[in-house]
Amino acid sequence: MTQVASRGAARRKRHERIRLHTAGDSGRPRLAVFRSLNHIYAQVIDDSTGKTLAAASSLEKELRSGSGTKTKEAAEVGKLIATRAKSAGVERVVFDRAGFRYHGRVKSLADAAREAGLDF
Repeated sequence: MTQVASRGAARRKRHERIRLHTAGDSGRPRLAVFRSLNHIYAQVIDDSTGKTLAAASSLEKELRSGSGTKTKEAAEVGKLIATRAKSAGVERVVFDRAGFRYHGRVKSLADAAREAGLDF
């Protein structure tokens, strides 16, 4: 059995494996999520041009009230990224969980983005 040096290295390895099959283009850009210990970040990226079309994070002033759990903050980021993506003309995205398990904050962000109108 192969052992990886750290959890971060294992996540990066999973992310590379995921990215072999996941790519965003102008018709369907990639919704990339990064989860740190305290915050969560989301970007809508067009990989064909290498441009970020929309971005949101829990560090923004309107979301930094500190009320609620990190899962609720992730849901707010999901709503915000969906509204920003829609204003940029994006309706459909490819979800890139970046090697993180699809539960907790990542799932909360994805569900909130779907409810706000993004299709993935």
